[in-house]
Amino acid sequence: MTISSTIGQKLWNYCDVLRDAGLSYGDYLEQLTYLIFLKMMYERSQPPYTLLPGYRPPPIPEGYDWSSLLAKDADKLETHYRQTLETLARQPGTLGVIFSKAQNKIQEPAMLTRLIKELIDSENWLALSADVKGDAYESLLERNAQDVRTGAGQYFTPRPLIEAVTEVMRPQPDNSICDPACGTGGFLLAAHDYIVGHNKGMDLGRLTHLKERALHGWEIVDSAARLCVMNLYLHGIGGDETNIRVDDSLRTHPGIHFDMVLTNPPFGRKSSLTFVNSEGKSEKESLVVERPDFWATTSNKQLNFLQHVRTLLKNHGRAAIVVPDNVLFEGGAGETVRRHLLRECDAHTLLRLPTGVFYAQGVKANVLFFDRKPASETPWTKELWIYDLRTNHRFTLKTNPLGRSHLEDFVACYNAEDRGQREETERFRRFSYDDLVKRDKVSLDIFWLRDESMEDTDSLPPPDEIAEEIVEDLRAALEQLEEIAGDLAEGEMIVRGG
Repeated sequence: MTISSTIGQKLWNYCDVLRDAGLSYGDYLEQLTYLIFLKMMYERSQPPYTLLPGYRPPPIPEGYDWSSLLAKDADKLETHYRQTLETLARQPGTLGVIFSKAQNKIQEPAMLTRLIKELIDSENWLALSADVKGDAYESLLERNAQDVRTGAGQYFTPRPLIEAVTEVMRPQPDNSICDPACGTGGFLLAAHDYIVGHNKGMDLGRLTHLKERALHGWEIVDSAARLCVMNLYLHGIGGDETNIRVDDSLRTHPGIHFDMVLTNPPFGRKSSLTFVNSEGKSEKESLVVERPDFWATTSNKQLNFLQHVRTLLKNHGRAAIVVPDNVLFEGGAGETVRRHLLRECDAHTLLRLPTGVFYAQGVKANVLFFDRKPASETPWTKELWIYDLRTNHRFTLKTNPLGRSHLEDFVACYNAEDRGQREETERFRRFSYDDLVKRDKVSLDIFWLRDESMEDTDSLPPPDEIAEEIVEDLRAALEQLEEIAGDLAEGEMIVRGG
């Protein structure tokens, strides 16, 4: 067992104790984040770190640091911990993101004392390598994502998929890289690790750029942004200032452009705003994103993210974005976006993913790869290569999860070294621009393989996999029914309001 897995298991074991006190996995992970960060700031304020050239003390307000927590017990500790969280939430930079809206969820003083003094204080976190503490934290994030009750999975993209996408995108040391829906930071971390792993002996300037300036992210949910910043920090990325912004990235263009965008935007077709009406009840209102730099105006969140990603890229910048099937075939704004994408960008590759890959149940998704190009009289997309990983492949999150080996053939077919030398295979086909624009609504929802499960009952998966797929489909259907019910309610409100 590795050091990181040992620490991760040690931290996770204590979660079982706190669950009996009513804490969820997500609550526990947040409390760990607060406390580990404070412990690391305390270690940074001690020798030998204080003796290093250019030393800067951590930006923790006096009286609200780790030693102040260790000095108190029982109810006084719980009170001071709550005050510490409130104080740190008002600080700028990394502190403000990590402690934004922070609350103490451990109401039992004895448990809080044990967590601080026995579990967190027993480790020297700065002395651990970035790989050790970072991998331990990643393991906690993945376990948290598996807790379907909290919905945390929507912020966690499976790491084998992230690694394969990053490998074919090949980020470089001087690149600026963005994820406008960064969740827990998986794509940003993978880009960092790829650059470090493939560029041994980088000079100090490049290393500093990679750590402090290269990686940018936006996340609309405070709790997810907190986990992202901490995840990157434990891997040695970032510092007292952070490039992770807590904001709705669709709201406006940030005013900066990037060499590369890697992203898996949140699932769900509509952008909406929740508000309290005059009767004190919560209601949702669809938000139509209107931006002059978009090709189409729509409330479809996925189409808006696709357009947003294009605007974030520099000319010749490259993107990989996870999109659900509706982005490939939906009419109206969807058709408009696809026509512009094929004409104004080089949309060169589409990876069709099987179900059972994401923690959001029943999702049929794809990874679209495209490059932004300058204005041209002729279409930039000459051919779209589609890799079908969906037909006759069955995955489930528990009994048959997607692994890195399942993506090896796609990586080989993608041929990142020279896309011009690609060759067609059974699962990898080329479609010309003219073929695509002749299709109804310029649909990119293209299949050619025969689905053996529809013809041969002997090829059916084991009963437990079938049962898991049924549960996933029922959950997805329930989510769709809830969305339809919300739309009908909105329509009724509009009719009644005249």
